[in-house]
Formats: sequence, C-alpha cells, structure tokens
Amino acid sequence: MHRPVRPPRLCFIVRKFQREHPTTFDDVRGVELRKIVAMQMPATPEQHRFYSALLFELGAPHNTSAGLSTLERLARDLLRRIAPRMLVVDEVHHLLEGSYREQRASLNLLKYLANDLRLSIVLVGTDDAPIALQTDAQMSSRFTAFEVPRWRENDEFRRFLAAFGKLLPLRKASELTEREVVQFILAASAGLTGEVVRILNEAAELAIRDSTES
Repeated sequence: MHRPVRPPRLCFIVRKFQREHPTTFDDVRGVELRKIVAMQMPATPEQHRFYSALLFELGAPHNTSAGLSTLERLARDLLRRIAPRMLVVDEVHHLLEGSYREQRASLNLLKYLANDLRLSIVLVGTDDAPIALQTDAQMSSRFTAFEVPRWRENDEFRRFLAAFGKLLPLRKASELTEREVVQFILAASAGLTGEVVRILNEAAELAIRDSTES
C-alpha cells in the first residue's frame, strides 16, 4: 500500500474557490465534510488512474494495484460520506491523450458520478477542453463553456498585483504596480493567472533567500 506522488497544483482559481468553501467536521458522525472536491484528470485518461487520483485527493490510502471495481467502490463510498456538492476536474484536456474508447469511458465515468452522487461537476482546462467533450454529445450538452480571459495592462490587473503583494511574506513592500514591473510580469506570464502567481511566488522566495525582502 502506498500513496502516489502528489500531482502538480491545481489551477489557482480552483484553489481559491476551495479556500472559500473550507472543509468542516461532523463531530457526531466523526466524518470530514467537504463542499468541494478538486482533482486533476490523469495524464492518460484511464478509469483506474482516475479513481486512484480521486482517492488520493480524498486522503484515502489505497492499493493502487487493486482492481477497478475495488477503487470505484471505495471512492463512491467515501464521496457519500463526505457529501460534496461539487467535483472539480482540472486538466480535462488530457482526455485527448487517450483513445476514442478511453475518452468515452472517462466521460461516462464522470456522468455516472454526477448522477449517482447527485453532485455538480466542473471541468477546467485549456482551449482544447471543449474538444475533449465532443466524443459524447450528451456530455457536451451538459456544460456551458466559460473562458477566463488573459490579463491585460489595466487597473484591474494592477489591483490584483497589489492585493497579491500584500499576501507575500516579505518585510518590505514590493512595487508590483510600477509600469515596468507590470509589463514584465505580463510578458513573462502571457497573461495567465497561474503563471503570474508562479512568477510572484518564485520572486518572493528569491527575495527571502538573498535578504532583499522585496
């Protein structure tokens, strides 16, 4: 028995959404309750790997070599216990890495979980995400596409940088709203929120290590 290596972090927006809907604990039943469960679609869209990734996100030690039916039963049982209202699946464009049969099987799996557990499913991915759903017309019709626009040089982006700067564990203020800095961050991140956050976090770590603190 072992637990797989944690996958890359989920989309910054998804993590923020999770923080706004924190986990609670039912003292009477002795059960952890989660409103939101978020996971990543495995790089290869295979049902066994999907359930293993889901169980890992649920904090459930399991035998990754167990049969598909065993992992499915364990995952469904745990989901019923923690009673989530939403399952967020990031990197859904990974479906395109599988065969037609694997894509259909993964989409049927999501459909089954939504119906069986009566929860909402949110799929997150790149521009290829809508294409990944086209193998199942019924599945595709269940979702409304919403595109998160890339950041541009404007007051809204400066407010975002200023607010994020206040969260950084640095002793000095960082001039993140200066035009030169704003333009550099936009160029380096291509306007993607996740890349902006990565750049700022790495810059903060460097500032701590070299004692500039800004």
